[in-house]
Amino acid sequence: MPLLGYTLDVMISAFLWIEVIIAVLLSLCILMQHRVSGLTSTFGGSGAVYVQRRGAEKVIYKATIILSIAFFGIAVLLWYLPS
Repeated sequence: MPLLGYTLDVMISAFLWIEVIIAVLLSLCILMQHRVSGLTSTFGGSGAVYVQRRGAEKVIYKATIILSIAFFGIAVLLWYLPS
């Protein structure tokens, strides 16, 4: 039985490291995105601007979505794993 506890500890540690790496990458992806409308749409300005993403901006946008889903999924997984 001690082997199972050791394996679980290694798995939790690996998931935590993966979570930290995803958090850093997600933060970088969010910071690299271009903001089209600043505070004008927040305070009643015309924020109805359609933006079509192309090239690197589209890749960063999709990477942000994928990383956020992975971050949330691993967080939920770590919540259910016994500590």
